[in-house]
Amino acid sequence: MSDAPQDAPSPAQDDEAPDHAFREPAERPRPVWARLDNPFVLGLTLTLGGLAALVIGLAVSNLATVIVYIVMALFAALGLEPIVEWLMRHHVKRGWAIVIVFFAFAVVLLAVLWTIIPVVVTQIAQFVRDIPGLISSVEQADWFLYLQGLFGDTLTDLLNHLETFLSDPGNIAAIGGGALQFGIGIVTVISGAVITLVLTLYFLASLPSMKRSFYRMVPARNRDGLQSMTEQITSSIGGYLIGMVVLAFSNAVIATVLHIVLGLPFPALMGVIAFLITLIPLIGSVLFWVTASVLALFTDPITALIFAAAYLVYMQIEAYVLTPKVMNRTIEIPGALVVIGALVGGTLLGLVGALVAIPVSASILLIIKQVWVPRQDAKV
Repeated sequence: MSDAPQDAPSPAQDDEAPDHAFREPAERPRPVWARLDNPFVLGLTLTLGGLAALVIGLAVSNLATVIVYIVMALFAALGLEPIVEWLMRHHVKRGWAIVIVFFAFAVVLLAVLWTIIPVVVTQIAQFVRDIPGLISSVEQADWFLYLQGLFGDTLTDLLNHLETFLSDPGNIAAIGGGALQFGIGIVTVISGAVITLVLTLYFLASLPSMKRSFYRMVPARNRDGLQSMTEQITSSIGGYLIGMVVLAFSNAVIATVLHIVLGLPFPALMGVIAFLITLIPLIGSVLFWVTASVLALFTDPITALIFAAAYLVYMQIEAYVLTPKVMNRTIEIPGALVVIGALVGGTLLGLVGALVAIPVSASILLIIKQVWVPRQDAKV
């Protein structure tokens, strides 16, 4: 037996070591129930996703009223913020400035409602009582007789049906959803107004802290740009809302004065209608002009023509003189975008949606101009 040492294992032999000594543990195959390529799993996932979307949609639908209150209060706070800032620039502390602005706002609102609502209710009742007389005067007018000669008795039958329908209080109640629903609607409006006022006060008091908290949600290097953009958006929204209220109030005053001077009926009611309709930007004045001119035809065609011409002159003055001065702090957006935004907002949320849609569209346009477009220009 030889005592010669055995040769050391060569590197090649080391390489031939069993593979399992160095092999990474194999990844376990995913179970069948966790694979989306399985038809059952895919169908279950889609079903659960659809149910989750349905639940979220129902929740949003049930909370729609609360969301509207919050949005209205937030925009009201943004609308009052420029006045608060103006008082602060005149050495009034923010707390006292908020108290002064909110107290003045509440007093003016209550005074207007206390003055206007009884007159408007009285004139609505008078309008219902005067419907037969108004329709009879239309049937005796020369222009109606001329149209009747062209179209026959169709117009007369139409007016008779309209008089029968409007003269029945039950039909008027049905239009409003019934007496009970009408009362519930009044209570809902009053409670909603109170909730909105309270939320507006809270938002107005905490607006600076809300902005600071919002700025801290982005990295520190981006906060200056976000702060600049946010200030532009909020100041623009505040200026826009104040401007729209001022222009709507001007329309209401002009409409009321024209109705009084020309002897047209229901001046206070038409003033309130003018204020509400002309809150809709760009198209509100045109809608009221058409509506009021048509209603004036029931009194006298010549008077209606004078009213239409006078209000058309005011619309030109508003478009070229008042609007540029009142809206000088707002973001300029194309007219087509204004109309589209008003239509979309009005369809979704009514008058409130039409009023809110424009500053929202302007804010989106500002973000596109200052964020998205510069990033696209920086790309080679």
